[in-house]
Parts: sequence; C-alpha cells; structure tokens
Amino acid sequence: MDINLLKQTAQAMVVGKKGILAADESTKTIQKRLEKIGLESNPQINLAYRQMLFTTPGIEEYISGVILFDETIRQEIDGKSMSEYLSSRGILPGIKVDKGAVDMEGHPGEKITEGLEGLDGRMKEYEKKGAKFAKWRAVITIGQGIPTDDCIAENAKRLAEYAYICQQNNIVPIVEPEVLMDADNTLEVCREVTSRTLKAVFEKLKEKGVVLEGIILKPNMVISGKNCPVQASGEEVAQVTVETLKDTVPAEVPGIVFLSGGQSPDQATENLALINQIPGSPWKLSFSYGRALQDEALTVWSGKEENVEAAQKAFIERAKKVSSPRAS
Repeated sequence: MDINLLKQTAQAMVVGKKGILAADESTKTIQKRLEKIGLESNPQINLAYRQMLFTTPGIEEYISGVILFDETIRQEIDGKSMSEYLSSRGILPGIKVDKGAVDMEGHPGEKITEGLEGLDGRMKEYEKKGAKFAKWRAVITIGQGIPTDDCIAENAKRLAEYAYICQQNNIVPIVEPEVLMDADNTLEVCREVTSRTLKAVFEKLKEKGVVLEGIILKPNMVISGKNCPVQASGEEVAQVTVETLKDTVPAEVPGIVFLSGGQSPDQATENLALINQIPGSPWKLSFSYGRALQDEALTVWSGKEENVEAAQKAFIERAKKVSSPRAS
C-alpha cells in the first residue's frame, strides 16, 4: 500500500471546485434511464450515451473523476481504453465494485450490500485497467422500527472491508452509506439515522486500519423524507447537514462528496451551494452526482447524433452550476 499515492489521489478527487460524475449505472438502472427516451439498453447504446457525456468540451474544468460500471471500463473512446481516454482529459477513472443491495435475512425492510467475495482479485484487475478510485454503496432505509443497529453495523463492517481491500491495491475507496429519503420522516429523524450510521462506519473503518486520509466519504444530505408533509428549507438542510458531519466525520478525511439521492437537479444544486456557504468545515465539500448531472442532457440527447452538441451544452451548464459557489 502506497499511502502517499492514496492521499494524492484523494486530494485530486476534490481539488478546487471539481466534483465526481457518477456514471456507474447498473445494467438494470441504465435500462430504466434509456427506456424513458425510447431506447433499449445494449453495450453500444450505453457507450454512445456515456461517450456523449465524457467527450463534452470543458468537462475537465468541473469534473475531477468519473465512476464507471464494469461494462464501461472495458470499452474504448477514440481508440483508447476508457481509463486512458479519461486520463488524457485530466479526469480520474473510477469503478463501482459492489454487487448491489439485497434483502437482509431476518430484517424485514432492510438491505445489505453484496460484493466482497472475490473483491481483491477484481480490484487487482481494475487497477491494471487504470482505475484510481472505487465506490461501494450501502443502503440504509428509514421506516417503522428501522434501521436496526444490526443492519447499520453489518453495512458499516462491509464498507470497511471494501475500503481496506481498495487501499491494499492503491485504489482510493469512496465510502457511500446512503440513508434513503423515500419515507415520510422528518429532517430530525434523518439527522439521527445519518449520525448513527456515520459513527458506526468510522468506528469500523478505524478497527480495520483504513487510512482515513486516503478515502472519500459519499453521504446523503440530511433532508426530509420525500413524503414528509413538512419539507425542510434548503437553509435548514445545509445547516443540519454540516452540523451532523462535524459531529461524526474525522477531520483527517480529505473530502466529502454528496450524493443527490433522489433530489431534482435544481434542488441538488441549490442545497450543495447552501452547504458550501457555511464556513469552517475541515474537509472539501463537493458532489458525486448521477441523475442530477445527467438527466437534462439525457432528455436533450434522446439517442440522436444530431442532438449531441445540444446535450453536451446542457450537461456542461449543469456541471458548472453544481460546481459553484464554494465557501472561502
């Protein structure tokens, strides 16, 4: 393990006003996205869509890295491997390595993430393919009597195992414990669950010996459940999110990149801007957005070559909005 390399990569992932594009949609998820514009997913169509995004002029001004799916990291753009192409643009290639969330036995309504089996071997292959960082998503569901401590603890344990394996292969782990916003819970309930989750995650990371200076945290914002009758304001979301992170996240972590978690592009953009207007955070606060960065471009593109330029314009405009402003 090269600790200096891990630190350098982690710092580069949150340099300046840049953030990370999550383009790691699974086979099932990319199919759903493309169906909305009347297309059927296949490797060629998937590549055409992602190539439209990745070849956008000026993308490197706002995007430090791209999280890829296994299919994508094996594809090429302009005769270069995906990692080579992104690197040539000054963008770090990353890879999603978890195998998705499944029902947790004996815990109705709760999920755990699979993918540890054979992970070290896959990491070694991805490192050879040029991946500089990786991502593993854990899902925490709010509901009647959940999340349980058992579910949080097991997901935290698996995140730590994954992060340790990443670092042993000189790959920076993005640690993503996502508290979902699908229920009718209040902002305060989300705060309590997010705090409990993050405390468990960092406890397990330390137990495993993960170097915190060589990770990036990808949490949810502390936000009202989408079915809550009283929605917290953007200012409330920003204030409580930063307070929760200061209570739970060690200062050694170099950067925190928020997930958009079901928010609209405008909501995710506004909330991040408000978060970054609160001074005094010891970490770089940025973004790792999927749909919030892509949706407008996807709609404009609609699978048509003649729409590529207009779609790229929509994409770069959203990336620019999300990247600014930052607190001094």
